Amino acid sequence: MPIDRRSLFAAGSAMVASRALGSRAATPGKQDFPNGFLWGAATAAYQVEGNNINSDLWPLEHVMPTVFAQPSGDACNSLELWPRDLDLVKSIGLNSYRFSLEWARIEPEPGMFSRAMLDYYKAIIAGCRARSVVPIVTFNHCTTPRWFAERGGWTSADSPALFARYCERATRHLGAGIGYAATVNEPNGLTFAGSMMPPKIAALSRAMLDAVAKGSGSAKYMAGNTPIPEDIDAMTANLLLGHKAGRQAIKSVRTDLPVGMCLAVADDQAVGENSKRDAMRSALYGRWLDAAREDDFIGIQNYERNRWDSKGKLPPPPGAVVGFSGGEIYPASLGNAVRYVHQEIGIPIIVTENGVNTHDDSVRAAYIPEAIRGLKQAIDDGVPVLGYVHWSLLDNWEWVFGFAPRYGLCSVDLTNFERTPKPSSRVLGEIARRNAI
Repeated sequence: MPIDRRSLFAAGSAMVASRALGSRAATPGKQDFPNGFLWGAATAAYQVEGNNINSDLWPLEHVMPTVFAQPSGDACNSLELWPRDLDLVKSIGLNSYRFSLEWARIEPEPGMFSRAMLDYYKAIIAGCRARSVVPIVTFNHCTTPRWFAERGGWTSADSPALFARYCERATRHLGAGIGYAATVNEPNGLTFAGSMMPPKIAALSRAMLDAVAKGSGSAKYMAGNTPIPEDIDAMTANLLLGHKAGRQAIKSVRTDLPVGMCLAVADDQAVGENSKRDAMRSALYGRWLDAAREDDFIGIQNYERNRWDSKGKLPPPPGAVVGFSGGEIYPASLGNAVRYVHQEIGIPIIVTENGVNTHDDSVRAAYIPEAIRGLKQAIDDGVPVLGYVHWSLLDNWEWVFGFAPRYGLCSVDLTNFERTPKPSSRVLGEIARRNAI
């Protein structure tokens, strides 16, 4: 089973803001969203930039054996074409763009920070501002520098401090223009990945990691997005510390910058007696929600519901609409997920990812207004939601599955990198321009 945390945690593979801002509320019963509501689309650097040769996944894509269906290569060539991406965001009618910094570009060797790459990301932030688009910046979207992985990655005791050093340096260069900052992306997905990973895939992942470790001369090579079960506890502990250290580092430079993290949260539903639902919620979210209590906002990334009985996760019910990888497409899951998180910790929420993996864009076009309608109902009931960011702006490289999945509002021709908006982009854009369903 490929180790894609989104598919493992939220979509299901075929094999299995500040607190003050949160006080804004919509008038119950009206269709308008709060003034200043963020409407956006998201990308992640490794998945769209291309040729991230200093990142931890690059050697894993090119070694044998590998769990990756195909290498990322040029991806969507957003390293060069990022202005087109921002023009798409603006032309669709959105007012925010979530993207990530590639740590390995900024710090390609330990302690060596690239002014050129910092300026590259600064230009993207300035490009957002020039288009009246709010930049929502993720400091670590799963991938890490190759040198970091060669030291054991997030299993290493010094990983939180190394991450904080990078966050501080990046914020000094970029922080003035950022609208919202997220430290880490879906770190809680590790827990789900470990519990659901078939033994054959775990063995293949170990062989892949061992091959790269041997080739690089490191005692242990651990990438951010290819966990193996025995390392997940250590990675989780250090990611928790890393989030806190990263938040402190960012705040040390710019105290007024809203900082949070992005968690994968399903709509978990109990089925029958002795359901495992509450135990799974505790395991998947508990420590992370506790850590988020001190944050300015929390990013929620929702793709489906999980139905839990006394034995475990149930398959989609008969007749359910499913996506490309077999996960149930259930629009109400978004509103239910944000209600659950608000009930637990009560801080402002940004939906930093929500979408469907489908080659049939009409399914996406139908899904978007239904999911947003449920989100609006949660807002009317008092949940402080600051924005909705769709995954993804582009059809891109989706981790171990390569280019086969389709999450994008826009298609990408991988021969010439032409971007073409899909009808679903117009559906979201019309809602965003009206600021209303």
